[in-house]
This record gives sequence, C-alpha cells and structure tokens, in this order.
Amino acid sequence: MSEPLAERLRPRTLDDYIGQQHLVGEGAVLRKMIDAGRISSFILWGPPGVGKTTLAQIIANKLETPFYTLSAVTSGVKDVRDVIEKAQKGRFFNEASPILFIDEIHRFSKSQQDSLLGAVEKGIVTLIGATTENPSFEVIRPLLSRCQLYVLKSLEKDDLLELLHRAITKDVYLKEKNIELNETSALLRYSGGDARKLLNILELVIESSSSTSSTSNTSIIITDEMVEKCLQQNPLAYDKDGEMHYDIISAFIKSIRGSDPDAALYWMARMIEGGEDPQFIARRMVISASEDIGLANPNALLLANAAFDTVMKIGWPEARIALAECCVYLATSPKSNSAYLGIDRALELVKQTGNQPVPLPLRNAPTKLMKELGYHDGYMYPHDYPGHFTPQQYMPDALQNERLWFAQHSPAEEKLYERMVNYWGEKYKK
Repeated sequence: MSEPLAERLRPRTLDDYIGQQHLVGEGAVLRKMIDAGRISSFILWGPPGVGKTTLAQIIANKLETPFYTLSAVTSGVKDVRDVIEKAQKGRFFNEASPILFIDEIHRFSKSQQDSLLGAVEKGIVTLIGATTENPSFEVIRPLLSRCQLYVLKSLEKDDLLELLHRAITKDVYLKEKNIELNETSALLRYSGGDARKLLNILELVIESSSSTSSTSNTSIIITDEMVEKCLQQNPLAYDKDGEMHYDIISAFIKSIRGSDPDAALYWMARMIEGGEDPQFIARRMVISASEDIGLANPNALLLANAAFDTVMKIGWPEARIALAECCVYLATSPKSNSAYLGIDRALELVKQTGNQPVPLPLRNAPTKLMKELGYHDGYMYPHDYPGHFTPQQYMPDALQNERLWFAQHSPAEEKLYERMVNYWGEKYKK
C-alpha cells in the first residue's frame, strides 16, 4: 500500500464529498459559484480533517484552471512572488484566474500576507486559504476584506458512518478483506469529527487485526474494545495555543456562570486531559469568583484564592481535587455581577467627566497652609457617630447624585442594599 487510506479515499468530485452541505449542498453558496464556473477569493476556516484541502482541489478540477499550492509552513515571500509571476505569465486573456491554494494560511507572517494583496485585488490569482485558526486574529484585515470567509464544521455522526461504509466497501484494498463494523462508538469518539483521523484509526485497527490473523480469509469484526485496545488512550483534541483553548475555557466559565456544575466539571476535565496548566484554570476561577459570583457569596473569592494557592503548593495530580471543589462551589453559588458592573460604570464616568476636584472635607491636610485653605475642614469622622455612620458628601460636587453600584437580588446582597437604604435613604431607593 503506497498511500494512506485517507489519501486513497480523497474525493475527486463534489458528489463524492462528504459533509459541509451548508456550503456545497444543492443550492448552497459554494455549489452555486462552482456550477457557474467562476469563484472569488475565499478562506476556509475549520478544524483539521473536515475537507478544506479536498474542497480546494475539487474546485480546481471542476473549473479546469491552473492550480498552485503553497504551504505556509515551508513557503516564504519569495515563493509567493514566484507563484504570482508564473500565474501572471501563464494566464490568457479572459481566462479564469489561476487558483492559489495556501494551506495553514494563518502561519504566514504579516509581510507574507501583504505580498498577496495586489495579486488578489487585481485578480491575477484567486486565493483559497485554509486555516484551523480564527482568521479574525490570524489573517491581516486588508487580506480578509478581499476574501469571503466560509466556516467548515466537524463532521457529524452520519457523515462519519458514511465515510466508514465507503472505506470498507469502495477502497481497493479494504473491500477484499471482508470487514464488519460491529460497533462504531469508539471509532467515532476517537475521531472527534476528523475524517482523516477516523480513516487513520480504521486503517491502524485493520492492519493490527490482519497481522494477528492466521488466515487471509478470516473476517475482521471491528468492535469498540478492539479500537480501544489498539489506541490505548484517547488522543483528545486540545490546542493550548489555538482556537480550541479559548473555546473550552469559554465554555468552562460560562458553565460556572450558568450554575451548571456538571458541565463545568466536564470542561475542566477536557482542559486537564488536554494538558492545560492547572494554574491557568485556577486563575480563571479567581476571576469568575469576582466577576460572576461577587457579593452574592463573597466566600467564593476566598475559596478560589485558596484553590489557586493549593495548586501552587501541592502540584499534580492531587491539585485536581482542590480545583474540582472550587469548580463545584462556584457553579452552585448564587450569582451577582454588581461589583463588576459598578467598576465599569465608574471607569466610564471618569472618562466622561475628567478630573473632578476632591471635596475639601475629604482632602488631606498635613501642613498649616492646607488647613488654612480649608483642606479637611468639615470632615465628620464616622466612628464618632451612632452606628459608625453619618451622612456627608463623598462624591465630587458635580457628581453628587450619581449612582454606580446597584444591588442585585441575592440574600447576601439584599442585606447590603437594606443597609445602604437605611444610611442614605432616597438616594438608594432609586
């Protein structure tokens, strides 16, 4: 076998292409452009193994136009300019622009991406870029504005099952092996929606079974146990520096905010199994304790800090228990973001109103001159009054009636609100 299974099964036409029906199905946007025979520059964004490169090759074959390929991993500005020059010299009048396919385009530097701008804008080449990273962060804005962006999705269960069936019935080698898919759960789970990974796993399992079989005519019956035994472990998809990192930590924090301890533990486990730094997880829980729980349960911030401290002191794997304890506590705590909203309102007010003078009674008066100017004069020391409180002006003159903190409805915060109403009366009844 000279080629891997994934390469042997690579589709050559749209009719053989599996998945992404929102782009290439009947009446879909890319299908219409391809059928019309002319396409504009675009970028395909999606996880590995969902058909980005395959789709670009199918388009080139369908349009019968020159097709140039560059890999951002190995190509530089000179390579880009050489391809653009070839495309310009080889193009005939009124012919469709040659296609330049750049895999991993997010790995191109700014200067490399800049070198594409003129050729794309003038139509010297039609650019098809492929990326697994968010183009908003990784592709320069001028280039992104000259291209359409199409999002490819992880393959769904039915797509993967269709691919498995095609592999064992259509592949020139596998169709001779009498393969039965008795169970597919493990294959689907380990693939993670990645067609290439699915076919690589299938091929590995079949080769392993063939090497232990005594006769070539024996059926190969694939089960979940066989797949798990062959793979030994679950190679989870998690890129600590990429899109997956941000998506999963976002899901984790949103699950805490949404008071779902099961989901929060699941996303934490995904990060742990993916090799995330435990200190990063702990830091994010400290932030969540302030931002999402706040005054509804001030103990949450104490526990989050204690969990962070525990991670620093005892390390892994025992630290996972402290992280889990904190995770469940935060997710099950009452929620309030009143302090978070309050500081943001205060910052906005400062930006709008500038440097308002401090009222004289609140100013420090360490010198005789300052005292003569009225600094500190009239200040009432709260501890000298019943209940350690007496009304006086603390805000600048121009902002006396501004409200920045608004209590939210949790038992702990209601008590704070009632105290403020008792102190300040009508101001806090607004």
